[in-house]
Amino acid sequence: MNILKQIKDCAKTTPKRIAFRNQNQVLTYEELWTASDRLAAALETACGGNRQPVAVYGHKETFMLVCFLACVKSGRAYCPIDRSVPDIRTEAILKCLDSPVVLTPGKLTAKTDKEIWDAGRLARLAGGGTRQEEGDAEESCAVGSGERIPQKTAVSGIQPVSGGDTFYIIFTSGSTGTPKGVKITADCLNHFLEWSVGLGGPAEEKQGAVFLNQAPFSFDLSVMDLYTCLACGGTLWCLEKEVQEDYQKLMDSLKDSGAGVWVSTPSFAELCLADPGFEERLLPRLRAFLFCGETLPCATVRRLKSRFPQAVVVNTYGPTESTVAVTEVEITDTMAAGSSPLPVGRARPGTRIEIRNEKGAALPEGEQGEIVILGDTVSTGYLGREDLTAKAFFVSGKQGEQIRGYRTGDAGYLQDGMLYYAGRMDLQVKLHGYRIELEDIESNLRKLPGVSHAVVIPRERGGKIRSLTAFVSREQNSMEGENGEQGHEDGAVLRRQLMEFLPSYMIPKKIVVLPRMPLTNNGKADRKALGGMVR
Repeated sequence: MNILKQIKDCAKTTPKRIAFRNQNQVLTYEELWTASDRLAAALETACGGNRQPVAVYGHKETFMLVCFLACVKSGRAYCPIDRSVPDIRTEAILKCLDSPVVLTPGKLTAKTDKEIWDAGRLARLAGGGTRQEEGDAEESCAVGSGERIPQKTAVSGIQPVSGGDTFYIIFTSGSTGTPKGVKITADCLNHFLEWSVGLGGPAEEKQGAVFLNQAPFSFDLSVMDLYTCLACGGTLWCLEKEVQEDYQKLMDSLKDSGAGVWVSTPSFAELCLADPGFEERLLPRLRAFLFCGETLPCATVRRLKSRFPQAVVVNTYGPTESTVAVTEVEITDTMAAGSSPLPVGRARPGTRIEIRNEKGAALPEGEQGEIVILGDTVSTGYLGREDLTAKAFFVSGKQGEQIRGYRTGDAGYLQDGMLYYAGRMDLQVKLHGYRIELEDIESNLRKLPGVSHAVVIPRERGGKIRSLTAFVSREQNSMEGENGEQGHEDGAVLRRQLMEFLPSYMIPKKIVVLPRMPLTNNGKADRKALGGMVR
């Protein structure tokens, strides 16, 4: 599959079909294709031979899709950054990108020496406006250093991203406190889409369907809904952050969506299930739930099947480094009736799953070890981090038949060819669908005034991580008291300070200040003892 060709074909055959919709904006396939052509030409004019990845900053605006395609058409990867990401973290990401420009609606508060392009206005004037703003009569707009958007397509001489070129970069949590950028190539994405269009039912049945978007574009789960939707000629219905935070708005938006394919984390579905009105009459066209990002509980599946008897429930597994997901299984009534962990599925075509021990040797079925992924959707590595790439990625096979592999750090086992996920082997967790390095949070906690030591402990219930609790110790004489209880007020202050460094989903629910950190015999923080204090 070639996703650019798929979108182009839709722009020709169904030009007025809506490709994207949020609370206030719509974008047709024709507008998406034409606007991205013109913006790609502007990027080429301004950046010339610089083919470095371009940051696209915002939150589910129509211009973001235009910018994604414009970057790719101009031969450049794009890097989505959601507005919810704190400025300090945004600045760290921007430093990793060598492109001279940032595409944004003009409200970037993070400090950068890059040129800021008002991408929302540029995209609109290039032909990709919102319905509310179609009356804008201007024919061009200043961009960059005096350049102007061409009014005719001028991308015929530009080589778009293809093959082994990086298509997008998504930054994930890093154990050093600095985010790391995962590079996904055009081939990786296209191989993924050849498989994902068939998840939950034949691709033909999804033609023109409405796909629900829950995750921000800076989270790799969004790739499953965004590009699978565009590959099927469907409409992406975006649930913006303000809608998800207002229960009535959320239910109203779901009712209006007419969604046929649901893509989200299990936690988001559980949130919706809290409303008795979340059932088939609300979404009569819904035919498939596609889940990824965290453990799917049996109880959640049973409730969904009870309320949406016409819809199938599909469980998937895969890290950002292997292009969203690499396994899938339709959860049957028999599976959901059990209490044991649900399987995450069989490997997609082009992917092989192995379970290896600490020495790297393959283990037989039934034995638990590290999940290792080999296949045509495995990333080429981390942007500018050859050291981290060498630790996590490898190449297997003979010359000419080589295939990339990735050591996930996830524990699991195979049973009759079906993969079962058994948690993290290190200090990385999944919370509300987000992959979080606990050491990332700990590193940023230690940046706060007076904090000398920090340990983050996940709170688990029913086999699923529900929240995070951080324990910190102060520098000598900076804190009085003899137990953990006295630190709650000070912990609230630390939570507010931590929000300057980390996105909201990484902020511990509780931060407890201790007079001293409990240690094991070898001098390390006693995580087991701290775990006993979590409640």
